[in-house]
Amino acid sequence: MKAAPEEPRCPFCYYKIEQPKELYSRKVVEFPLGLCKQCGAVYAYDTTGHNMGSAFVEALLFACNEDDYLAFSLSHGDDYTDALVGNYDIMTHTVVPEKIYNDRFVRGVLIFIKLFGQFQEATEGKVKEKFKAMQPIVKTRLRSEKYSKETVRQHVLENNLENLLSLAEEDSRVINELQRMLYTPDEHLRWKIIDLLSEVSSRVGEKRPDIVSKLINNLLQSAAAPGASAWGSLEAIGAIISSNPALFGEFTKPLLSFISQKELWREVTWAVGRISTSAPGLAKLAFRGLISVLDNPDPVLRGYASWALGNIGFNDVIGQLKTIETDENKLTLWRDGSLQEVTVGQLAREAIQKLSR
Repeated sequence: MKAAPEEPRCPFCYYKIEQPKELYSRKVVEFPLGLCKQCGAVYAYDTTGHNMGSAFVEALLFACNEDDYLAFSLSHGDDYTDALVGNYDIMTHTVVPEKIYNDRFVRGVLIFIKLFGQFQEATEGKVKEKFKAMQPIVKTRLRSEKYSKETVRQHVLENNLENLLSLAEEDSRVINELQRMLYTPDEHLRWKIIDLLSEVSSRVGEKRPDIVSKLINNLLQSAAAPGASAWGSLEAIGAIISSNPALFGEFTKPLLSFISQKELWREVTWAVGRISTSAPGLAKLAFRGLISVLDNPDPVLRGYASWALGNIGFNDVIGQLKTIETDENKLTLWRDGSLQEVTVGQLAREAIQKLSR
């Protein structure tokens, strides 16, 4: 008999806790936060389990009333302690016994911070006041009578970009349907949808960044599903970041965390290449990793890495690129709205030319 879901409790005092909430002036990737009303511990919610380091920092800052000098001067064990609660399902506000619950993957983690003594006394009152002003995560859904799955698909197949963008501004289900359409065996159509998700996210994100934030988190979860194909999820994240780096650039680090999975190297490398076309500063985070695959046996990886390195702008990689400029292995690269057949050497030469200017 399977264990039943449990009510989430504070790991320090075992008091029942509330669902995490959002700060009123929320950025795109800030983590929902909570406060234990019994012992004053605070907690941050990481929906994918890939960003626990960032969630920890946010919980620590929240506990310190956003005083970063105080937060980073504290000593673990002497001034504060922390704890994790895994398998947290925010939809049901329960801790589930397994990673799969009601046919959904549950990877949510609650990261708890509890300050000790004088530090908690100094900040607790202000933190409680701030918590009162926080709001539930649920946002108003965008709905339009014009929406239907068939309409979205028709706009996609007929290249009706403006009509698709207009409908997406009126109905958030457009983005959900585009994500579902990524699961197609038609490679050209999948790349086309990746570009459309980029365009739609840029338009919708200006007014409703929370909708695009949710999309990116869904794409991260899709890519992280054990044994599942990413089906364009990581490439779509790269394209979305590229469409508006100022708004979505902070998702670059979660994207790069997938570089640890060898079977996803192609997807991550293309995504970095796409980001490098509009925000080379963000792509620099992957610079060392890109250099390391220039001699990889996979020509697709060598080509994608060359493309990205040429855009990033560090000319000290020219020497490594010259070692593959005569590499005539072929690959296909989606860029500028089309699947282009190129060679590794061609991409290396293009990169060398850019870096030599």
